[in-house]
Amino acid sequence: MAASSSIKEIAGRYATALFELAEDAKALDVVAEDLRHIQAGLNESDDLAAVLRSPVMSREDQGKAMSAVLDKMGANDLTKKFVGYVAANRRLFAMEAMITAYLEALATSRGEVTAEVVSAKSMTKTRLSAIEKAIKAAVGGKVAINHSVNPDLIGGLTVKVGSRMIDASVSTQLSKLKLAMKGA
Repeated sequence: MAASSSIKEIAGRYATALFELAEDAKALDVVAEDLRHIQAGLNESDDLAAVLRSPVMSREDQGKAMSAVLDKMGANDLTKKFVGYVAANRRLFAMEAMITAYLEALATSRGEVTAEVVSAKSMTKTRLSAIEKAIKAAVGGKVAINHSVNPDLIGGLTVKVGSRMIDASVSTQLSKLKLAMKGA
């Protein structure tokens, strides 16, 4: 638990610094989009996730790998410099928490509620818009959607808004069915 709180602490400091730099550069949305792409890459690529978490890779190699990824995705210069700085300081292991903290800070600054939507496979913008509209109606305010993919869900999705969670995944339904059948 102590490791988790120290990662959140580190992530919070870095995310706050990035947020302030992006705000000064009038690039809040551009940086947010870059960070969402990085998050999607981490969710889809075990190799990229391994680069971030590898204690044996040198900081230079981690920096070069992340630089190549960011160049390929056409990331903003501020995002590139930030990730380079994070790599140089051996803090890439906290990158996912930094992304989450940045997106939360952005949503808070705009008076938005952040909804974590996890689906079994990638969703279209139309589908995400429909989900956003439904969540807006439920919470009665602005909503920012953070979408990620978890194939372990098998199908369906989970939605978390604040402390409330709706789990409509096939894996959960199968688990419930399995428990019900044990009792029969």
